[in-house]
Amino acid sequence: MALAININDLLYKQKIESNRIEFKKGWNPASIYHSVCAFANDFNDLGGGYIVVGVDTDEETGIAIRPVEGIPTENMDGILQEMVGYNNKISPYYMPRTSVEEVDGKSVLVIWCPAGINRPYSVPENVTTKNNTKEHFYIRSGTSSIIAKGEVLDELRELACRIPFDERGNPDVKIEDISTLLLREYLVKVGSKLANELYTKPLDDILEQMDLYVGPKENRMLRNVAAMMFCEDPSKFFKRTQVEVVYFPEGRLNNPNNLYEGPVIKGSITQIIDRTLEYLNRMLVMQTVIKPKDSSRSQKFFTYPYQALEESVTNSLYHRDYREWEPVVITVEPQGITIQNVGGPDRSISATDISKCEILVSKRYRNRRLGEYLKELDLTEGRSTGIPTIQNVLENNGSPRATVVTDEDRTFFRITIPCHEAAGNIIADIAHKDGSLKASKRGSLKTALQSAPESAPESAPESAPESAPESALQIVNEIRNNPNITFSEIAEKIGVSRRWIATNIKYLQDTGVVKRVGPNKGGHWEIIG
Repeated sequence: MALAININDLLYKQKIESNRIEFKKGWNPASIYHSVCAFANDFNDLGGGYIVVGVDTDEETGIAIRPVEGIPTENMDGILQEMVGYNNKISPYYMPRTSVEEVDGKSVLVIWCPAGINRPYSVPENVTTKNNTKEHFYIRSGTSSIIAKGEVLDELRELACRIPFDERGNPDVKIEDISTLLLREYLVKVGSKLANELYTKPLDDILEQMDLYVGPKENRMLRNVAAMMFCEDPSKFFKRTQVEVVYFPEGRLNNPNNLYEGPVIKGSITQIIDRTLEYLNRMLVMQTVIKPKDSSRSQKFFTYPYQALEESVTNSLYHRDYREWEPVVITVEPQGITIQNVGGPDRSISATDISKCEILVSKRYRNRRLGEYLKELDLTEGRSTGIPTIQNVLENNGSPRATVVTDEDRTFFRITIPCHEAAGNIIADIAHKDGSLKASKRGSLKTALQSAPESAPESAPESAPESAPESALQIVNEIRNNPNITFSEIAEKIGVSRRWIATNIKYLQDTGVVKRVGPNKGGHWEIIG
């Protein structure tokens, strides 16, 4: 079975926390099955872990020593057969996933132990002993597997009643709802060999290997996280899974009746995150350079540091309570951006820590597996670093600190990212411009198109033409001539980069000038302005 991530990410402890990876120089089943049991119990809700057999480590860094020790090829089949028997000694039954990987010309065995749904698990002290030995419950403590005792054991037993929402099976999610394009895009990004097997194996088998099914053989169900990550419209199963943007040019308190509604952003969770960040970056992230009279050095700052928005938006979708029918709402006011999601912080986080808005350490996660995927895609780091990262980048930008608010019942989580104090009121101009553009599309399409590229991101390619409005008009003309035209074909005809075309078309979609009918592959464009 191929891994769902890249073997090098394990060897160098990238994308996966070090306490979720354990290296073993040789095959030692007694010790290894302590760790299998500990990862299955997943006491800290980290998402299980990986055991890499045939790899020695540097004592100081804990990183794999290259070239690896490896396992003799003639021994590998015997080890895998032994594991079948050892798995039966775990109570209740638990089966880790295995993959034989080639590293430095040698074979290593990767044992993937996802968090079990029937925890707590126990295992004999020595699985190789034929006589029954005392069984223990094991948990991870840092990078070690230890026996759970006392209050820790009591808490571990209580976990049987707490299965994260995204890990639960959902009978409404069918194999037809899974987009192979989204699945392959993810597998390619994380460097998994499963990306190539999508062409040769049934989709059911791939999802099974990724541990996305749950339940007995006669009633297998896809987990909720499969719909969150790999369904183009997860709102079919989790109502109002979307981001809504609202502008208050004068501030919500000063004039609540003066508001402008931005786009409603939908898609898979990763698509929502990417599209929301692209929109905010295009509309609100602006750099300003000030030359003080008493200094020869210029001062540069952004209205909002992009990384602060990235952390906040990602965490709002990560920690959202998908059982509630409420969207993530982004409110933009002159003084800052507020991002709110339903489902507040876990009660293990004290009200004092929340009010300080420094480090929010949770013992339990609502969507543990979703967070694991987002970390693998480098969209979030985990390890409770989100709030510190936001505060650090705001401080480096010269902006005020972010603030966090929730209620006593922990029903929502709201974070406010302040605008840089020297930026002025940029919202009134943006709302006026975008509002005028939406009104104008009903009258003069040309006037609307001429405004679109003005909000293109600063990172647009240098190859973009000086006459950007004319390029937007050319895009519409090309679509009119050929509704099935691709981004690359438009870019080639106009003489700009594909990324520039994508930016302009996204804006034209947001403002209702053009729309996509059908899937990315096989669909077509329509002009509706």
